[in-house]
Amino acid sequence: MNLMMLLEMASGAHGDRTAVQCGDARLTVEGLMAAAGRASALAGAQVAEHLAFLDETSEALPVALFASAWAGVPFVPLNYRLTDAELDALLDRVSPCLLVTSDTRAPSLAGRDGVEVVSRSDFLAAAQAGEPPDPEWDMDPEAIAVLLFTSGTTGAPKAAVLRHKHLVSYVLGSVEFGAAAPEEAALVSVPPYHVAGVAATLSGVYAGRRVVQLPAFDAAAWLDLAEAESVTHAFVVPTMLARLVEGLDARGSTGPASLRALAYGGGKMPLPVIARAMARFPDTAFTNAYGLTETSSTIALLGPDAHREAAASEDEATRRRLASVGQPLPGVEVEVRDEHGVALGPGERGEIHVRGEQVSGEYLGRGSTLLEGGWFATRDGGHLDDAGYLFIEGRVDDVIVRGGENLSPGEIEDVLHEHPDVVDCAVVGVPDEQWGEAVAAAVVPPPGRGADAESLRQFVKERLRSSRVPERIRFVEALPYNETGKLLRRKVREDLSKG
Repeated sequence: MNLMMLLEMASGAHGDRTAVQCGDARLTVEGLMAAAGRASALAGAQVAEHLAFLDETSEALPVALFASAWAGVPFVPLNYRLTDAELDALLDRVSPCLLVTSDTRAPSLAGRDGVEVVSRSDFLAAAQAGEPPDPEWDMDPEAIAVLLFTSGTTGAPKAAVLRHKHLVSYVLGSVEFGAAAPEEAALVSVPPYHVAGVAATLSGVYAGRRVVQLPAFDAAAWLDLAEAESVTHAFVVPTMLARLVEGLDARGSTGPASLRALAYGGGKMPLPVIARAMARFPDTAFTNAYGLTETSSTIALLGPDAHREAAASEDEATRRRLASVGQPLPGVEVEVRDEHGVALGPGERGEIHVRGEQVSGEYLGRGSTLLEGGWFATRDGGHLDDAGYLFIEGRVDDVIVRGGENLSPGEIEDVLHEHPDVVDCAVVGVPDEQWGEAVAAAVVPPPGRGADAESLRQFVKERLRSSRVPERIRFVEALPYNETGKLLRRKVREDLSKG
C-alpha cells in the first residue's frame, strides 16, 4: 500500500482528465503523476527526511503530497498562519526537510539548519522539467505518509501519524474508483494542513473528479467560483456553510444549480443552521461527515436520504437526527463509553471510541494511544440513539461541572439556537464560588436586532432543567473560530470569566 498506488491507478484509467485547477493553472492526472515523479527527485537530491509544505492551497499541494509518497518521505503540511517562533519549533521536529513555501516567504525562511527552502514557483518549475523517473516506490503499508500537527491549544502541538495503510484504507472504503462523470468538479476551500484537504485530494484523484481549489475562503468568492466552474461537489466546515447561507440570503437567491452534493463537517452543526442551508440549496444532496485527523478523516456519515427523511419527519426523534453525524462507515465501529471505559446504551452520554483499519491514533515520538482491542478514544463527547445515529456534544474536556452535576454545553447550545434572536452561541463553564462552575453563554444576535438575556434564560428553562440555564449571558458581534472552523472555546471561556 502506498498513496502512489491510487495515483497510478487513476493515471491508467482516466489520465487525461483534469486532476486539479487553481485559477488558470491546471494539471491532468497524467500530468500530476509526471510532476510528482520529477518533484520526488528534488526531494531525494536534498537528502530530506520530510517534505514540508508551508503555503496556501495551490496546484503545488497535490504535487508535493504525491512527490513525498514517491520519494518515501512523510508529507508535512504546516499552518502558514503560525508565528516565526512557532514555525521554528515545528521545523526543528521535522528537519532535515525540504520546505516548499510561497515565493514571498522563501527568502526569509532560508538559512535554517536542516531546512532546504524552495519557493512554490521553483518547485513547480522543477516538477515540469525533464523526464520523470521510473515509477518505483516503497509499498510498505506501515511507512508514514502524512504528519499533521494538531492546533496545540492545550500545549505543544502533537504530530498525528497517518501511515499509508490508514489513508489508502480510508479511500478504498469510502470512494468508488473512477465513479465520477467527466463533468464533475469538487470545490475545495479548506487549508492544506486540514485532514480534509488531504482527503479531498486523494478522493478526487481516485474518483476521477476535478478538484477546483479556492486558496482562501470567502462566501461571495466561493459562490461565484462554484457558479463559474459548474461545481458539482463541495466540502465545507459548519462556519463556512453558515456564511454561505448568509450570502445567499443577502442575494435573495438559492445555491448554484450545478451543485449536486455538499458535505460538511469539522464541527458541531446546529439543527437550525442545516435546516436553513437545505432551504437555500434545495436541489443539493447534503452529507454530514464526522472524522478526526487521527482517523484519516471521515468515520461516520449522515447521508442525503437521512437528511431528507429527518427534515420531512414530524416525529421529534427522527427530526433530531438532522443534527447527528449519522452512522459509522463500513469497516468502522463506534462505541460510547463512560469514564470507566464501560460501553453505554442508547441515549447515554459519554466519550466516543472508534476502531477500524483507517484509525491511526498515533503521535510522532509518543507512539500509539490505541486502547485494548484497537479502540481510539476521541475525546469527543456524544451519544448514540436507538437506531445507531451518532450525536456529537463537544469535547469531553468542555463538560461543565456544576455542583457535582455534569452538564453538556452542546445540549444547551442546541436549545439556544432554536431561539429566533440567536444567530450563533457558545456555552462554557466559568469559575463560581458556590457551584464550582457556572453556566455562561456568549450569544450572537441577528444583525440590527437586540436580544434580551432574561427571555433567553426563560427559553432554556422551559426546555431543560433549571441547572442548565445560563447564569451569565454576554452578547457579542461574533464568536472566535480558527481558520478550520473550530470554535475557540478556551477564548470564549476567558472572555466570559472576566467581570
